[in-house]
Formats: sequence, C-alpha cells, structure tokens
Amino acid sequence: MAQGSDSNDTSYKSPSPGSRPSSSDDAKKVMRREKNRIAAQKSRMRQTLKADTLHLESENLEKENTALKKEVKQLTEEAKYLSSVLSSHEPLCTGLAPQTPELLYPPHHSSSYHHQHITVPHYQH
Repeated sequence: MAQGSDSNDTSYKSPSPGSRPSSSDDAKKVMRREKNRIAAQKSRMRQTLKADTLHLESENLEKENTALKKEVKQLTEEAKYLSSVLSSHEPLCTGLAPQTPELLYPPHHSSSYHHQHITVPHYQH
C-alpha cells in the first residue's frame, strides 16, 4: 500500500449529508491530501531513479557485450592463423612421425601424464 494512505484510518469520517464539516475535519482532509501528495512524489522519484539505474546498467552491458564480441572475433582469427601455421609446419617437422589419435591424445587417467607446451609467437593483426 502507498505511504500516507489513510484508507484504514477510522478517525476521518465523511460528513453526513446536510451537515457542514467542521474546521477540524477540513484541516484533517488538507493534512491527509498533503501527506498523500508527498508520498506520491516520493514514489515517482523512486520510480525515476530505478528507471535511470536500469538504463545505465543496460548501456554498460551493451558496451561489455560489444567488447566481448570483438574479443571473440580476434581470438577466432588467432585460432585460424595458428591452425594454418601448424598445418604448414606439420609436413616439414622431422620430430613428428605419423601417429594414431591414441598416441597424439593419450588417456587422461594417468596421474604422471604432463602436457608438453610449444611456444608460438602471439598473433597480432
């Protein structure tokens, strides 16, 4: 329920038909309206602040998404380049004999198995 709502307030009674409301009833009515106006204004301010926050968050996520897409594109190009370097190197490499897939990729269940790393210059474009 909105702040300042006095729908359950039993102290305010609407005047009966034909009777003139007293000045204290008028003052209560004015006070209630002012309290409701302030509550509505606060509610609108909170709603505007929330919308502004969501808008900024959306803009930041769009920027992050664009940056990530750019990174994916660069990494894809780098992977293609490295793949072509490897493909052109394999026929010339005397250290590699034709091997079966089991020899190229031994099972990982052995605890003594270590990966051998090859250093390749970083791809730049």
